[in-house]
Amino acid sequence: MTMDSTVLGTAMTDDRSCYPLDPLSGAEIEAAAAVVKDSEYASPTLKFVMIQLAEPDKNAQLSFESMSDVPRRAFITMYDAAAKMVYESVVDIGARVVESWTAIPGRFPSYLVEHMTGVEEVVRADPRWQDAMLKRGITDFDLAMIDPWPAGYYGGQDHYENSPLICRPLTFMRAAASEHGYARPVEGVIVTFDLDSMTVLDVEDHGVVPLPPKAGNYSAQFMFDEDNRPAFSQFRDDVKTIEITQPDGPSFTVDGWHVQWQKWSLRLGFNPREGITIHEVTYTDRGETRPILYRGSLSEMVVPYGDTSPTHWNKNVFDMGEVGMGFSANPLTLGCDCLGEIKYFDGTVNDSDGNAVTIPNAICMHEEDFGISWKHTDFRTDEVEVRRSRRLVVSMICTVGNYEYGFFWYFYNDASIEVEVKLSGVLTTGAIEEGESPRWGKLVAPGIYGPNHQHFFNFRLDMSVDGAKNSVYEVDSIPEPDPELNPHKNAWITQDTLVASEAEGARDWNWNTGRYWKVTNPSKKNELGSPVAYKLVPREIVPVMVQEGSYIYDRAKFVQHNLWVTKYDPKEKFAAGDYMYQSPDAQGLPEFIADDAPLDDTDVVLWYTLGAHHIVRPEDWPVMPCAYAGFHLKPIGFFDGNPALDLPPSPPKACHSHH
Repeated sequence: MTMDSTVLGTAMTDDRSCYPLDPLSGAEIEAAAAVVKDSEYASPTLKFVMIQLAEPDKNAQLSFESMSDVPRRAFITMYDAAAKMVYESVVDIGARVVESWTAIPGRFPSYLVEHMTGVEEVVRADPRWQDAMLKRGITDFDLAMIDPWPAGYYGGQDHYENSPLICRPLTFMRAAASEHGYARPVEGVIVTFDLDSMTVLDVEDHGVVPLPPKAGNYSAQFMFDEDNRPAFSQFRDDVKTIEITQPDGPSFTVDGWHVQWQKWSLRLGFNPREGITIHEVTYTDRGETRPILYRGSLSEMVVPYGDTSPTHWNKNVFDMGEVGMGFSANPLTLGCDCLGEIKYFDGTVNDSDGNAVTIPNAICMHEEDFGISWKHTDFRTDEVEVRRSRRLVVSMICTVGNYEYGFFWYFYNDASIEVEVKLSGVLTTGAIEEGESPRWGKLVAPGIYGPNHQHFFNFRLDMSVDGAKNSVYEVDSIPEPDPELNPHKNAWITQDTLVASEAEGARDWNWNTGRYWKVTNPSKKNELGSPVAYKLVPREIVPVMVQEGSYIYDRAKFVQHNLWVTKYDPKEKFAAGDYMYQSPDAQGLPEFIADDAPLDDTDVVLWYTLGAHHIVRPEDWPVMPCAYAGFHLKPIGFFDGNPALDLPPSPPKACHSHH
């Protein structure tokens, strides 16, 4: 860790004047909970699942700069285990009034905070679980690490009122306290746990598989394993210090949650479910402020596993909707997670009693050099012009069980936007008999394998390209179709296909045509007479391996297409629906497009699904190097030329190499 980085302060305190899109402060969260507790709807068994800002409706101006009197409201989801009922409420915080109260029958909530912490202790004390451990020669139960995996839906829950809220904890054994627990999975033991009563319902034992022999440690705390063999002999001694310095300070300015950087303006948000949200993204072009993106966020994610063995086949977690990215956000560490002149924003969430919980440094913002933006050398005159690219980075890192997910929003000084997901952490593991090879995964160490699996992330992009009325086109590159115009067999054209209505809104990428999608504003033309536009460019495209007929295929239908286009509806925020925990029926995007709303020259939303295809490697063990997935939003005719043309030249720097 380097201490050369600089902290520029944390989020503003609770007593500031709030912009209508600012996330709820801790004081507002607790005030909203108090209104519910004092209302006629309160009960002794009512728990708060999520308390977050009830965002005000979008207006024609796409901004609230002249609307400071918008009431501050909280949107609250709650769960009453005794009634087996989810409730939603909107509370006017200033007026201390419950504006609405709605029961949501037939749905289950995402995890409560105590679910994540209380399951392990109860399972460890269960005699059936202890018997399964004793069969495997395990006697020190205190070394057990028990992860409360969400249960999903796998049939048998025909009547909601007869089914408890459940999870299926998996067991791993440490060889010493604080050791790397995922190195020794207890294969074949499946616990079914009632989260309503916090009791063990059942313990299945599918047969003893020996614990893997190697420890798999990766931290300096465990330089040697239990057999005194080195996990790694020493840290590298040839890694020289890199200092990221900005002697004049950063180029961005921050006012509350409002960020300005070069020609960009944007507002940040944060809530327990989505984590980071991005609002009111504009770019100033020759003195004109031009909107691009009204709201951007992670909409949902799912991790389907491709292993049909008893312990692994039902691992299909919606980490956002079933747990919450905001709840899972890390407190980031100066000089380790981020380098340079850092601005941190605290994230504030709630516990199940309605108390505010602050996650310090949940969001990191800084600038990065990103190589060459543009360059040309005139070989006749030896004149060289080169400009360096820079990007503003807004990020959070979430830990959900064994995995780490980093979510990064990049804003470049050529007016492009990139969204990137970084995957790290520890594989979920399985044990296997010595000498055997796993059919549905790959060995990473003796006796231990990682199952084949995939990660899919859907991002919701509420576009506003030069205004709220946009159209979406699918753009394909194809060989010139007229043979008379293509005598040399080398010509090709681009072909634009309008996505005219929601019935056509589910789209797939095509490698053969280099497909991308562009969002145009039909009423705004550039100097060449074409509608101004931004295009969405995929990065890696992942084939969906989960098959039709499986439960997860029906529950996570957003993975079935790379892009979905819908007409804006403030109620449509999550690609798999509002409640997917243990839900048997499809929710989300297929329902959103069912009414076949017209999409031409209207308020459109893009839902882009990106994926990571993980066939594990020994190099992914015992902790994964980062894997990357993402997409770009790039101007295409939005400007009348290179928007980075006015970047100033960089002063020459001395090189300190030794020759």
